[in-house]
Amino acid sequence: MNQPFEGKLEEHWLRDTYVDLLLEYARKDDRIVALDADLMAASSVKRFSRQMPGRAIDVGVAEANMIGVAAGLAAMGKIPFTHSFTAFASRRVCDQVTLSVAYAGLNVKMVGSDPGITAELNGGTHMSLEDVSIMRNIPGMTVYEPVDSAQLRAAFPQILAHDGPVYIRLLRRPAVRIYSKDDKLTLGKAFLLREGGDVTILATGIMVAEALLAAEELAGEGISAEVLNVHTVKPFDEEAVLRSAMKTGAVVTAENASVIGGLGSAAAECLGENCPVPLRRVGVRDCFGEVGLTDYLKEKFGLTAKEIVRAAHEVTERKNLR
Repeated sequence: MNQPFEGKLEEHWLRDTYVDLLLEYARKDDRIVALDADLMAASSVKRFSRQMPGRAIDVGVAEANMIGVAAGLAAMGKIPFTHSFTAFASRRVCDQVTLSVAYAGLNVKMVGSDPGITAELNGGTHMSLEDVSIMRNIPGMTVYEPVDSAQLRAAFPQILAHDGPVYIRLLRRPAVRIYSKDDKLTLGKAFLLREGGDVTILATGIMVAEALLAAEELAGEGISAEVLNVHTVKPFDEEAVLRSAMKTGAVVTAENASVIGGLGSAAAECLGENCPVPLRRVGVRDCFGEVGLTDYLKEKFGLTAKEIVRAAHEVTERKNLR
C-alpha cells in the first residue's frame, strides 16, 4: 500500500483483453454470444466472429435492433454481449435497454467503448459524457468500468455470473496498469488503492491513474490522500465510501464523464444522506465534447491530477474551517 505509482501503459489493448475473455469463456459456456453494430473491427469482436462464426452477429448500423435481438436471445437462455461506441450504446438505445432488457429482467451484458473524452477524434457527436448517468438511472442496471486488463479479467466471471443487465464502459486502447493478476477485486465493491487520513479521492476509469498521481503530489505537500477505485458506480459501495469519508472528513470525486448523474452524483447522494462532509466533483461540467487527443481534452475539461489536487486543497480547507 502507498507504493510509488509508475503509471506505465499496458502493452495489450483493453479491447483485445475483452475479446480474449469472450473467447475463453465462450469455449466453456455455449450460452455466450457476441453482437455488434457494424464495429467488429473497432471492438476486435471480428476475431471472435472468425473463431465462433455461429455465435457472432453483426446487426449493422442498427443499435436499437441489436438490443432487441439481444433481449430475444437472453429470453431464450443465452448470455449476449452487445457492443457499440458509448454514444450509441447508451443514448441511442435507451428505450430498448429500459424496456426490452431491464424492465423484462433479462440477462444482457452491454459494452460501450471509447468512454468520455477517449472518443478523441470522433468528436462531440460520439463523446457520450452522459452514458453513466443514463444507465445508472435504469432500475436493476449494474454500471461497471475496468481500469486495466487485470481488473477486467477479475471481473469478467463475476459479470457472467450476475443474473441481470450490466453496462460495461470499456477503454479500447492500452490502459495504464494499476493492478496485478493477484489482486482480488469484487464487482460492486470499491477497491482501496492508497491509504490516507486527510482527504478521500473516489475515482473511476482513466481518472484512477490521475488520482494516484494527485495523491503523490499531495503527499509531497504533507496532505495524506486516500484513493478508492469505484469501478462499479452502480450498485454504489456506500459502506466503503462512508468508512473513508468518516475517517478523512473531505471527499473529491474524479470521473471521465459528466459530473451530473455519475460518480460525483452518487457520492453526493450518499454523503448528503449519511455523512455530510465537504465534497468537490472533478469531471465534465454540463457541456458537449469536442475533437481532440486525450491529453488535450484532459486539460480542456479539467480531467487531470492537477485539478484533483486543486479540489483536494479546496475540500480540506473547507473541512478545517468547520
